[in-house]
Amino acid sequence: MVPPRLSILPGLPMFSSIDDVVQQFAGQKYICNRAIATVVYLASKMGKPILVEGPAGVGKTELAKVLSRCLDQELIRLQCYEGLDEAKALYEWEYGKQLLYTQILKDKIGEVLAGTGTLREAVDRISAQDGVFFSERFILPRPLLRAITSERPVVLLVDEIDKSDSEFEAFLLEILSDFQVSVPELGTIAARNIPLVILTSNNSREVSDALKRRCLHLFIDYPSQAHELEIVKLKVPEVADALAADVVSVVQGVRKLDLKKSPSISETLDWARALALLNVASLGEETVNDTLTTIFKYEGDVRKAQTELRDFMARQKSRTRTEGQPDPADKDVLH
Repeated sequence: MVPPRLSILPGLPMFSSIDDVVQQFAGQKYICNRAIATVVYLASKMGKPILVEGPAGVGKTELAKVLSRCLDQELIRLQCYEGLDEAKALYEWEYGKQLLYTQILKDKIGEVLAGTGTLREAVDRISAQDGVFFSERFILPRPLLRAITSERPVVLLVDEIDKSDSEFEAFLLEILSDFQVSVPELGTIAARNIPLVILTSNNSREVSDALKRRCLHLFIDYPSQAHELEIVKLKVPEVADALAADVVSVVQGVRKLDLKKSPSISETLDWARALALLNVASLGEETVNDTLTTIFKYEGDVRKAQTELRDFMARQKSRTRTEGQPDPADKDVLH
């Protein structure tokens, strides 16, 4: 029997407006602009998945986590990777458990076969018991099946879909189109409640037009300097305002370099926390050089940043001397 499909259960928290999304996300310490809030609001009302694209570390995965907390719904996460297939994403049969039950019920199986005169009769008797050994009790649900069969609506996060193969992406289209799956031994299982689906992509490969067509699209880029400073103050309140401003200014500057991996928002926050732990009051050249590995993961990027920062500080010194202002080196501050 296929369970009825419901999109929303009465009494569940829902967003009342776009402004409500902004306020609830702010309550979870996630600062979102109106564009993000609009897509989230429409997805919750229309029941459509959201495809969130953008550089790594800009808050795509965090968006799904915050959404689940705001709606008071379980977050079920499917982490994609090369080689991911249906069995690992949907369900697996617990063959060991089936074998154990068979051994335990050996005597009972003997009773079922009692009186059979031919092999065909025996097979027919055993076949009549398929529902016992091929049932949901022997299925180990993976994220997709868990999301579909959940008694309550959930938030399903399909993380880094661009890392999966195109074959898996094609399989995922069935889930997103009908929110049902076919299990050969059990038949079609339809969703009890339609999950709110968030798919993320770092653009390591282009996802198919068919997948994009089924989703609302949202691109999250690196934030503006003012926005990133607001995030740092919210997430790392122990950092002084002046130091937070310096950190954000430096990160915004080095993102313009030709780097193998530009620092993400999460790495900006890591740097701010590291400086707070070191009781740093202001950014100086030595402090920057000692802690650059917090925001850069490749030695080539570190060297490029060091060169740029030395040039930057030299220009600052030259400018301040020309203007007759105090040399910032005296304060060991990078502005």
